[in-house]
Amino acid sequence: MNILIAGANGATGRMIIKELSTNPEMNVYGMIRNEDQAQTIKELGGHPILADLEGNVDKAVDNMEAIIFAAGSGPKTGPDKTTAVDKLGAIKLVDAAKKNGIDRFVMLSSVGSDNPGQAQGSMRHYLEAKHDADEHLKASGLTYTIVRPVALTNDQALGKILAARKVDHTDKSIPRADVASVLAQSVTEESTFNKTFEILSGDLPIREALKDS
Repeated sequence: MNILIAGANGATGRMIIKELSTNPEMNVYGMIRNEDQAQTIKELGGHPILADLEGNVDKAVDNMEAIIFAAGSGPKTGPDKTTAVDKLGAIKLVDAAKKNGIDRFVMLSSVGSDNPGQAQGSMRHYLEAKHDADEHLKASGLTYTIVRPVALTNDQALGKILAARKVDHTDKSIPRADVASVLAQSVTEESTFNKTFEILSGDLPIREALKDS
């Protein structure tokens, strides 16, 4: 399977490439904005593709069979960048996938994006952008999975999560590495197809938790 990772040079994106590239059935392509990031993608086992979510992404999706959107400006970069990447960039990539006959799309979203009006300040704008991108994907007709983690940490992977339509996310967190594994495994895990679910650290191995999601 040829799979494109958007946000490949981000911390989560790099972890996804590293995990997927160990599967001989996966040809992993990392979408990067700058050529000086290409060597990192190669060292992780991926193939770099130069494209910008704020530009034209049509060539980036050529010959792909699945896409993972793991890009994100984050809530601290300002509303313009958040809109450009988290909302419009994601929408653009969904549309490119549909136009090119790519059916499988996995979206990294966020807890709270189902009801962004409850958030405050820059977080509210960030969640609104995520919400709009998620809704566009769900309406696209693609086979989607939308993953909404709680707060991310850089702790060592635990390999165990709780996945559900809604979780109690008060003061909860999850290692970024586990989120990367969820996204990577969701690509081919049919129990996640056309589902939106939230995740946090829990008691079930990731594959088992996804089957129950």
